[in-house]
Amino acid sequence: MPAARDGGLSLEGFHGSVVVPPAAARPWRQYLAFAGPALLVSVGYMDPGNWATDLQAGAQFGYTLLWVVGLSSLMAIFLQIVAARLGIVTGKDLAQCCRDFLPAWTRWPNYLSCEIAIAACDLAEVLGSAVALHLLFPRLSLLAAVLITSFDVLLLLSLQRLGMRVIESVILVLIATIGVCYYIEIFVLPQTHPDFPQMARWMFAPNLSAFIRSRDLVYVAIGIIGATVMPHNLYLHSALVQSRQLKKDPESVRRAVRYNTIDTTVALSVAFFVNAAILILAAVVFFGHDKVKLPSGQVVAFTPDSDWIQIAYVTLAPLVGKVAASLLFAIALLASGQSSTITGTLAGQVVMEGFMHWRIAPWMRRLITRLCAIIPAIILIGLRGDNSVTDLLTLSQVVLAIQLPLAMFPLLAFAGSKRRMGDGRIGSFLLVAGWASCLAITALDIYGLPGAMRDAVAVFAGH
Repeated sequence: MPAARDGGLSLEGFHGSVVVPPAAARPWRQYLAFAGPALLVSVGYMDPGNWATDLQAGAQFGYTLLWVVGLSSLMAIFLQIVAARLGIVTGKDLAQCCRDFLPAWTRWPNYLSCEIAIAACDLAEVLGSAVALHLLFPRLSLLAAVLITSFDVLLLLSLQRLGMRVIESVILVLIATIGVCYYIEIFVLPQTHPDFPQMARWMFAPNLSAFIRSRDLVYVAIGIIGATVMPHNLYLHSALVQSRQLKKDPESVRRAVRYNTIDTTVALSVAFFVNAAILILAAVVFFGHDKVKLPSGQVVAFTPDSDWIQIAYVTLAPLVGKVAASLLFAIALLASGQSSTITGTLAGQVVMEGFMHWRIAPWMRRLITRLCAIIPAIILIGLRGDNSVTDLLTLSQVVLAIQLPLAMFPLLAFAGSKRRMGDGRIGSFLLVAGWASCLAITALDIYGLPGAMRDAVAVFAGH
């Protein structure tokens, strides 16, 4: 079975650092040992970029784009399962496979596209963390909060020293907190009880002809897909699975593939419910309304052009009141941004080492990525003020979606290859599901690209 390691180990400091029990151990012990990589990847599916696109979709279009959240989550599950399998079977991450198996001239375009995707994702973390700091400290301007986010490298380095299992545990607690809050609001509180028949209608029977005719719907849908099926997560997942002490005999490989498939399905299903909950609550609270009355009696007014992420805390107000909602939302958003910062930096290390065989200190890698993200944020806030965050967040996710084909095509080509994967290659179901996802996303990108370019110009022009 192929297991070449021409470019060294993926994430060398974490490689093989988690012990897995013997095959005779109880299934739940084996699952807990393998669980974790998909959890880290799922953080990218619940980052501020997802919050922004889901909030915008729900506030502007109600439940109309709920099916896009569901479909993109399903496609993400298929593709992440394939990415994990590639890493387990070949012993290489996707970036190393691209360097070793593709023509040399593809190396720079692929590497640069990955860096653009990582910078676009980090832009979402910058803006999300800045909004969170602004909510926690109202006297702090958004521009000053953006600058402060450049120092989060200290948090990253502290967590990395504690090891992979500690990082996974911290992120699990943060995700669980967010999930519990939204569950209570949707299923328990009467004032935010959604229209379940309408939700089912838009989830399973959307109006596709109206969707295709609406440039605004297509643009936000591309943003949702880019926020969900992130290109750098495909590279990262194929590297993270190697943090377990994997043996290369056929039975051990099959066992690792099986438990990582379960891990991926569970973690990304949770991510789907969180994203769907954000869209649903935005639809309940914002769609068709010009104001919302909080339990305290205070009225919060908004318009279709409101910066949704800065007033999104009111979706939690029925549960805990305005002050606590603002605090809880800010903490959750900050946690989301910082968690995604960790995974984004790890992804940056994977693609830099895999494609180019460059190795630099994690803090330097973090600063480079953060500087690339801060510059456009400073420019936009300087040009348009504080009320432009959601626009730039959505644009950053559209950029991610446009980068996706460059990761998906080689991933599926390698994973379906007998030569590269041997007996561990993906079966017919995953092959068909993966290529169908790949072609659907690529077609939507091509269809929506002209509109996305116009909207990109409009974001910075303030139109």
